[in-house]
Amino acid sequence: MIKNYFKIAWRNIYRNKGYSALNIFGLAIGITCASLILLWVEDEVNFDEGIKDKNLVFNVPTNQKYDGAWRTFFMATPGPLASVLKEEIPEIKKSARLRDENFLFSVEDKAIKSKGAYTDEDLLEIFDLNFITGNPNEAFKNKNGIVLTQMLATILFGSSEKVLGKTIQVDQKTNYTITGIIEDLPENTTYSFSWLVPFRNFTDGKEWTQDYGSNFTDTFVKLDPTANVEKVDKKVRAVLPAKTGDKETEAILFSAKDWHLRGYFKDGKIAGGRIEYVRLFSFISLIILIIACVNFMNLATARSEKRAGEVGMRKALGSGRKQLIFQFTTEAILNAVLAGILSIVAIIILFPEFNSLVDKNLSLNLILPSHILSLLCISLACGILAGLYPAFYLSSFKPIDVLKGTRKKAGSASLIRKCLVVGQFAISVILIVSTIVVYEQVHHVKNRNIGLQKENLIEIPAAGGGIIKNFESIVQELKSSGTVESAGLMNSQILSGGNNTSSVSWPGRPDDKDILISFRTITPEFLKATGMKLKEGRGFGNSQAADSNNVLISETFAKLMITENPIGNKIQWQEEEFTITGIVEDYLYDDMYGSSDPVMFYHQAEGADYMYVKPKPGISTTQVLENVEEVLKTQNPGFPFEYRFVDDAFNAKFKSEQLVGNLSQIFALIAIIISCMGLFGLSAYMAEQRRKEIGVRKVLGSSVLNIVKLLSKDFLILVIIALLFAIPLAWFIMHTWLQDYAYRITISAWIFVFAGGSAIIIALLTVSFQAIKAAIVNPVKSLRTE
Repeated sequence: MIKNYFKIAWRNIYRNKGYSALNIFGLAIGITCASLILLWVEDEVNFDEGIKDKNLVFNVPTNQKYDGAWRTFFMATPGPLASVLKEEIPEIKKSARLRDENFLFSVEDKAIKSKGAYTDEDLLEIFDLNFITGNPNEAFKNKNGIVLTQMLATILFGSSEKVLGKTIQVDQKTNYTITGIIEDLPENTTYSFSWLVPFRNFTDGKEWTQDYGSNFTDTFVKLDPTANVEKVDKKVRAVLPAKTGDKETEAILFSAKDWHLRGYFKDGKIAGGRIEYVRLFSFISLIILIIACVNFMNLATARSEKRAGEVGMRKALGSGRKQLIFQFTTEAILNAVLAGILSIVAIIILFPEFNSLVDKNLSLNLILPSHILSLLCISLACGILAGLYPAFYLSSFKPIDVLKGTRKKAGSASLIRKCLVVGQFAISVILIVSTIVVYEQVHHVKNRNIGLQKENLIEIPAAGGGIIKNFESIVQELKSSGTVESAGLMNSQILSGGNNTSSVSWPGRPDDKDILISFRTITPEFLKATGMKLKEGRGFGNSQAADSNNVLISETFAKLMITENPIGNKIQWQEEEFTITGIVEDYLYDDMYGSSDPVMFYHQAEGADYMYVKPKPGISTTQVLENVEEVLKTQNPGFPFEYRFVDDAFNAKFKSEQLVGNLSQIFALIAIIISCMGLFGLSAYMAEQRRKEIGVRKVLGSSVLNIVKLLSKDFLILVIIALLFAIPLAWFIMHTWLQDYAYRITISAWIFVFAGGSAIIIALLTVSFQAIKAAIVNPVKSLRTE
């Protein structure tokens, strides 16, 4: 019996090739879209699965209260916290500090830079690192021991085997002995590194790292399996206030389960993160699937007249309704399975582009049960969803009415069909509006005045080599080359949050408020190199010693002072007094959508992490980079030339919004294509049904234009109804989305006009093709065939 159902279904597909192609391609597009998004979602939700006891592992950020509001900071715990947590809270079994660093490794003639971290021995167990060679219990016994990943060992030595005990030089000054090789960390890991060395390599000789007032490291803990997380969190929160007496700074537990997806905090609590994108894209892919299924339903019910005779005959010969429902559902499932097979080909073809779009390295593994089962389930679900309503509708025909030709067309089916078309176009319009609003928002923020000239500004890592020591010579050589206008040093990346403190005081500062001040160490030409402007006063001179008690402050900082002219006023920081000599116009860093904290600039080259180079106007970028590389080869020998442009770093800060915009654009396009495929099929069927009427009208004198209007009018009304639903809903959704951004656009009316106009034009073009085709047919031919 089942074999017979499939045989009939296949014959129907073969007999109605055009109709079947519309259904199969529509479903294939929906399944392809849903499958790609599910692969992306799989990667997102499986972040940090490499940690065996993920539910027991926690990062320990700090909540700090400034100006009455809690703010959450990462890599902001004091050095002693990790050991104190383990000693004083019995439920914490392991604790470790972690601080990122970039080392230059030199082995024979190879010299490469690689990102790793200073850490404590417990981290090896907290992160469940798998040692291929070496003993994890012995790896950190030697202060100069280093643990490498397989990949880094292979890059340095050509193989990860037989390297235990070998020596490598770091930053051309310190030798480390390899004490372990670990498996490479998965790509979907929040905290990744290529090497680890004992934390005491960072803290030895730095007394400030033992102070509770210096927040400079990440802290990780692993709990006992029987521990109550809420109770442990309360104990952790109480530690810092007890040690420092400051009730406005507390450490908190942040589960490894949330690191990747829920990393956004508001008022000291988790308030979202990438999980919102996971939900959004999962929902949209479901909508795309539903739109594809709606096409199938619409075309199947529209073609009911053609299959009415078949249904009547089958019922007259004894077929029951259940059998007919099963047969029609089988037909829909066969369509969906064919669409599923087609979508596998499409996924394989589209993977490189999709990976590039989402910046991942995903793959479809059909051997993996979860992948093949997911694809099968999506196809079956589509088949059942798309086929069930037509199956019930077609099987409801009464055989006596059908065979006598007295069956009346069901108005309910037509109404449902119209509602489905309205729904399809409403979703398409919402996606078009969303795409435009996201694009406008990102464009708006990218073009705001950020207080510096980021275009062509070159950022070069300066720590660890000879750049700081030879900085004056480097600048002189660069200027002499005629390609560079100016250069400066800074202790952090110019667009990052950098270092800050709340211990700065000045006359008139409110006693009841903690105010966070960012501090930057710079060299005199830094402002000129980066295009930052000195609003009042004077900048730093050439002598660092002469400026040792001078500072520059930002406009926001100046507004905090009670005096109208802060120049010459004194501020206190770390028991020293500084004189304000200049006010710098505000510049934007860290949060590109908000406003930045007050900033204090101090003249100091030592401790700089980055050098910024401003090319001369009119000089090609290639020539500037060649000259800078040539100078650094002699002034910073042994270190590879690394650089990036600040505008690239700026654009990277909009990665998530760019992804939302790009995917919304693709989803909108797919929704429109699928909707138009359905409209195309419906209009073709309607034109065929009204062939006789069109013939009579043409004989009576109707023009082609009048007939096109006649056939297009009904569909145009449906699209207009869709707009009435879509426009207010789209405005509400995007207005709500924009509320998350302090610096945002106002949604303009033209966006809705454009989206609505596009939907109407696309629908008219789709319907007009079939309408014109029907209108230009010779009426004699149309009437003769009746």
